[in-house]
Amino acid sequence: MTGTPSQSSPGEAAAQGVAPSGGAGPGRHDIVAGPGDGTWVRPVWSRDFALFFVARAVARLGDTMLPVALAAGLLQHGYGVGAVGLAMASTAAAFAGLVVFGGVIADRFSTRRLMIGADLVRLGTQSLAAALFFSSHVVLWEICAIGLFNGVAGAVFQPGVASTVPRLACDIQGAIGAIRIAESAAQLAGPAVAGVLVGLASSGAVFAAHASTYAVSALCLLLLRLPPLAPGSTPAGHGTSTFKADLVEGWREFRARTWLWGVIAVWCLYMIAVWGPTVPLVATEVVQQHGPRAYGLVNSALGAGTVVGGFLALRLRPRRMLRAGALALFAFAGFPATVGAGLDVPVMAAGAAVAGAGMSFWGVMWATSVQTQVPPDVLNRIHAYDVAGSLAMMPVGQALAGPAASALGADHVLLVAGVMSFVVPTALLAVPAIRDLIRADATAHGPGREARRGRAPEQR
Repeated sequence: MTGTPSQSSPGEAAAQGVAPSGGAGPGRHDIVAGPGDGTWVRPVWSRDFALFFVARAVARLGDTMLPVALAAGLLQHGYGVGAVGLAMASTAAAFAGLVVFGGVIADRFSTRRLMIGADLVRLGTQSLAAALFFSSHVVLWEICAIGLFNGVAGAVFQPGVASTVPRLACDIQGAIGAIRIAESAAQLAGPAVAGVLVGLASSGAVFAAHASTYAVSALCLLLLRLPPLAPGSTPAGHGTSTFKADLVEGWREFRARTWLWGVIAVWCLYMIAVWGPTVPLVATEVVQQHGPRAYGLVNSALGAGTVVGGFLALRLRPRRMLRAGALALFAFAGFPATVGAGLDVPVMAAGAAVAGAGMSFWGVMWATSVQTQVPPDVLNRIHAYDVAGSLAMMPVGQALAGPAASALGADHVLLVAGVMSFVVPTALLAVPAIRDLIRADATAHGPGREARRGRAPEQR
């Protein structure tokens, strides 16, 4: 949950679905019998899930390199912390503002083709950014415009993730956990590689490497073969409903779940007071005080922590998942607080590692809760509302980071973010619908009928 908008939100989940036998995808040796009802469901690992796994891991590797490139590159060309925040906010604002519409589009058209197209757009934009930095022609509005296009492409891409994972694996928590660990390993390597590239070459080299990760992701998705949709989950575009009607239906399904919109409401506070200012301020503070390689080390420690949190989330399956995840979120305070306190790099790295573990565990608990409680026929739209609501305030937090740092000092703003890291999980635990949500029945063959349809009384 921690680079691309999707990782820094509670909404990284796909909704639950079970692929029937037949159709596209691996052969019969890649599927296992269902629970005696004549259906077939997929295990976690298959050729196609492996391709999707690689696509997500490589894309994440590039995304974790980007903050280093932006911070080092813009600072090198005379811009300050406010410019770094605006550059990051341009992407987040476009993404958060358009992802809801992307969810409707994803339910009406081929999600795989949309994701490939989005990757190709970002391949082009990041290649352009690399050329600008290589030529030393760096103008802030141009960098923000590139970020804006990246945000639009991300808004088209992200909702498709919601329906792809359930069509590739039946153990959704296992699949999400595996992807989380891969993304965390990428986060471990990405900032360190970016720091080395900045030190040995330039920020332009990092942007060029970032562009190449989108090329790899697009290739993997091109080779991917998705099985047909499960019965009863036909995309909205195959019927007679209008775009507006699909949008309204998604909103109605979203607001019908108190635990879902309750988390998003609390997460808006988190974006403004914690994550929004933490990302640009940690980047600029560490780069200015200790250099880009130190920032790479700290961010890599964050990635190492998320690997640990991912493994814990694979092994632990609490009955009340959101309660367990909220308790883990308290650990995130160690990331902004250690940097704000001006502690040594090893201590900042340790705080980042603990923060990463807590955030990663929360991410899998949240993702699995959403996946197993939402009807598959509206999963892309609900996921889009989830992501949009989660990230709506992140550009606000990022844009305010510079002015707040100028008025109070970056160290004080980060210390406030550390305090708010305790307030947010406390607020989550204070809402009965969130802390008392019972996980859906998750047997080895996937959740039962009521879990798949999201209609159990305790889920409201």
